[in-house]
Amino acid sequence: MPAQKNKLLTCDGKPATKHRFLVAQQYILKMQSIELKGNIRENVGNKYAKKLRKENLIPCVLYGGKENVHFSIHKNDFRHIIYTPNTYIAKLDIDGKKYTTILKDHQFHPVTDEVLHADFLEIFDDKKVTINVPIKLVGSSIGIKNGGKLRQKRRTLKIMALPKYLLDHVEIDITNIDIGKTLKVGELDIENIEILDPHQSMIISVVSPRVAAKGMELEEDTVKEGEEEGEEETAAEGTAPESESKEKPSE
Repeated sequence: MPAQKNKLLTCDGKPATKHRFLVAQQYILKMQSIELKGNIRENVGNKYAKKLRKENLIPCVLYGGKENVHFSIHKNDFRHIIYTPNTYIAKLDIDGKKYTTILKDHQFHPVTDEVLHADFLEIFDDKKVTINVPIKLVGSSIGIKNGGKLRQKRRTLKIMALPKYLLDHVEIDITNIDIGKTLKVGELDIENIEILDPHQSMIISVVSPRVAAKGMELEEDTVKEGEEEGEEETAAEGTAPESESKEKPSE
């Protein structure tokens, strides 16, 4: 789907002109959809969930509608919706019944990284949805060209909008961000989208090489102090036994 060019912003969040410092340029990509097929689960609980996983099926729950729907999807189908940086609308076909959803949550096995469980949220045209979408930086910062270091503090945005306005991701052009300049959440203005993250939250900054080097020294000192304190505590108290309790996914 072709990108729709959104307004240009200056460092103070106002529309840009040729005489004002340009901070960000956003390209809005409406969220793409992906089709998934599933089957109703007649039995629920850990016992039946384990049996499904042995058959390469992932137990799932759909909520947000009139009632929760327990179903399963083949694990191979998840690679299209989970192992990707983008967010998709999931068009579910569960035994012939269609639902428009988004993947709300999923759980991985702590060792194998296999998907254990997934939750889908049914969405409706007239109800706003809250999701996280990735931030993609584009362009080559003038500050970096001048020897500065880029620091990205935030990699996603939490947004709320009607389904038709949901975004695939937001691209931010950092070309004109010089050394000492920052971009905060409050400086972004996306039509029909409410950004829920704190307005003062920093997205990126370009710092001088001296500041960047000082930051690395502070981080190294903090790590060393932590290691020394940990060694002292271990010598004095001994090593605490590892907890045997593990959280089980909700089924």
